Amino acid sequence: MKQNIKLFVVALLGGFISLIIYNQYVVQIQNEGEKQITTHFPVHTNNTKLIAAESSIDFTVAAERTVNAVVHVTNTSVGVQQDPIAQLFGKGFGREYKKVGTGSGVLISPDGYIITNNHVIDNATDLEIVLNDKKRYKAELIGADESSDIALLKIDADDLPYVTFGNSDITKIGEWVLAVGNPYNLTSTVTAGIISAKGRDLEGNGQIESYIQTDAAVNPGNSGGALVNTRGELIGINTAISSQTGSFIGYSFAVPSNIAKRVVEDLMENGIVKKAVLGVSIAFKDGIDGVYISEVSENTGASEAGLKAGDVIINVNNVAIHQFADLVGQLKAKRPGDLVTVKVDREGVTKTMNVKLAEIDDMITEAFGIQFGGLSDRHKNKLDIDYGLVIHKIKNIDLQKIGIKPGYVVLSINNIKIKNLSDVEKIKSKLDSDDDIYKLIVVNLAGERETFSRGW
Repeated sequence: MKQNIKLFVVALLGGFISLIIYNQYVVQIQNEGEKQITTHFPVHTNNTKLIAAESSIDFTVAAERTVNAVVHVTNTSVGVQQDPIAQLFGKGFGREYKKVGTGSGVLISPDGYIITNNHVIDNATDLEIVLNDKKRYKAELIGADESSDIALLKIDADDLPYVTFGNSDITKIGEWVLAVGNPYNLTSTVTAGIISAKGRDLEGNGQIESYIQTDAAVNPGNSGGALVNTRGELIGINTAISSQTGSFIGYSFAVPSNIAKRVVEDLMENGIVKKAVLGVSIAFKDGIDGVYISEVSENTGASEAGLKAGDVIINVNNVAIHQFADLVGQLKAKRPGDLVTVKVDREGVTKTMNVKLAEIDDMITEAFGIQFGGLSDRHKNKLDIDYGLVIHKIKNIDLQKIGIKPGYVVLSINNIKIKNLSDVEKIKSKLDSDDDIYKLIVVNLAGERETFSRGW
């Protein structure tokens, strides 16, 4: 009996010792092996961050704050269709017809101010607004700016839902956004996407050159609608799509809210938009991260602040400037007389200057033996044109001989429209000499258009 008890105790003790050895060595070896294996693969160890990131992507709040503040805009215009038989006999008879276009708009105040695209209301004889609750109002056009494609409307109503402006400068590539509008007359449509790029320059558009690009679906009818962030703040006005079919194929573009806000404020206060400029001419140079200054206009804020030809603008108001579109975006959000902080790279040394912005009339550039200056909106309205640059001085003997004088407005060079000073610089960079100019269209001192072709 005692022998059996001894055997049982020894067996029990051996089992206990074996268990301790297994826990201390075998399990430890397995755990170390697991640690070594897991280090070969990139895995997230902080699950709480992943859960927080996933739960933060919620568009319901932004949609609720926006959908009732985005309106349907109907533009009715009247045209005249000429009777070909009447024209044959020299009579100008024709019949009137109505053309109806639609788009979107965004309420930006409780008393009925609405921001939309200029092209949505262009040439309208009648404007009607339909709210999300189906109420209809006649709208008054307060003002419009073709260069930024922004217009301001007003309806007679109170206590309306509206969207607040966000800061488009601090938006980031990859940030989630919502596009809200009325595509194909489908009211109150919300689509989601991300910001794909900023400071985008669309081919053929020399006016804005600072669009927000997004992959949120935008189709005909969305123009003038809201681009908002996940907080429901307005960061852009949906304006254009990149498509050869007329429908969305992957990318859309919006005017940044900072530009739109400044335009609206000017339209409210002055009825026109005053263009702010640094007072410099720029040149396009490969391999430069920034904007290269080729010339500084005299008696402007740029010259007074100490900017020089050869400086490279790398930052404006703490916003990095990588390309011309970035600079345009910053200037379009400012007014003449505003102070901006400009950082430049001058031969490897960073310099910071405070520059008082000038009005576009003060800005000049020289090319082809011509000194070009900007046109104010008042000057354009007087000549019944919407683009062009005025000639301040002319040194080109050939052009002097054919009668072109200071005060003439140049509309196009070699069939390329001249909408701003950068257009001149672009054309200049493509020509080997002044003799490569073969066609000019101008407005003379009498306000008449003239065309000059090579052979003059």
